[in-house]
Amino acid sequence: MSDDTADPLKLIALDAEDLAIISAHLQDAVLRVGDVAYLPAQKRFALAARRFDWEGVPHGQKRRRLAALHFERVVHAKSTKVDPTATGAVLNLLAITFTESAAPAGEVTLHFSDGAAIRLGVECIEAQMKDLGPVWEAVAKPDHPNGA
Repeated sequence: MSDDTADPLKLIALDAEDLAIISAHLQDAVLRVGDVAYLPAQKRFALAARRFDWEGVPHGQKRRRLAALHFERVVHAKSTKVDPTATGAVLNLLAITFTESAAPAGEVTLHFSDGAAIRLGVECIEAQMKDLGPVWEAVAKPDHPNGA
């Protein structure tokens, strides 16, 4: 796997299993609050993040790359410990989960460090993650004490 030419990921999630795969690829992604958008008229939620490229770790690489994530069929978005006016504030994405309510509808939760979260009410899971742009060397590999 070459440093600059690693194949960009393009993933689609249509169920909780698919979403778990996207979550794994976005673990430890960093983003600014200003890189998050909820468009209620289009029922869309989108964000741009700098994801850690976990696929490169076995090859001794520590890289980040720009990625976009969007959800369709979003009926509401709510946040905890995220100030939408603090557009420069940095969020560290830990995981994305889905809790079904009335199949196929439910709630997608983006879990960030320090207890921050964004919860999306969705008619069903319909998400896409896509790598954008170049790959660059990361300062460090994210560390998870105790295997977390």
